[in-house]
Amino acid sequence: MLNQPVPDFELPATAGKTFKLSQFKRQRLVIYFYPKDNTPGCTTESMQFRDAYAEFQALHCEIVGISRDSLKSHEGFKAKLALPFDLLSDTDEVACQLFGVMKLKNLYGKQVRGIERSTFVIDKKGTLVKEWRGVKVPNHVQEVLEYLKSS
Repeated sequence: MLNQPVPDFELPATAGKTFKLSQFKRQRLVIYFYPKDNTPGCTTESMQFRDAYAEFQALHCEIVGISRDSLKSHEGFKAKLALPFDLLSDTDEVACQLFGVMKLKNLYGKQVRGIERSTFVIDKKGTLVKEWRGVKVPNHVQEVLEYLKSS
């Protein structure tokens, strides 16, 4: 899918909004997929995106986070962390399937399906221009910023 247009999709978002990818033409978009609200890695990653939000905005870039959690869970997570961007609820795995982020993982010796932490950059024309899969949280947000500054 890299260097290809991303098909339009729609998901429910925090603050009673509906996210529609096609509404984000003319600005860059960072989409980060994370496994679960209120878990240590996801909390840290979301806070790092929050703390760098002004830098992303200065680069004409919006951010959204996506997980399979409910909107109710997202609203609490967003409020608790004071996130300035929306979280999208993908309970039916629409975007998860589109971006291929569902993986089998080992959790306490059991195989479970879950989201592989991943980040994607979509350009102003709606083309997927960069992806990070199997993301490790430390320094990741800085990597995304460096990519945006250089592109």
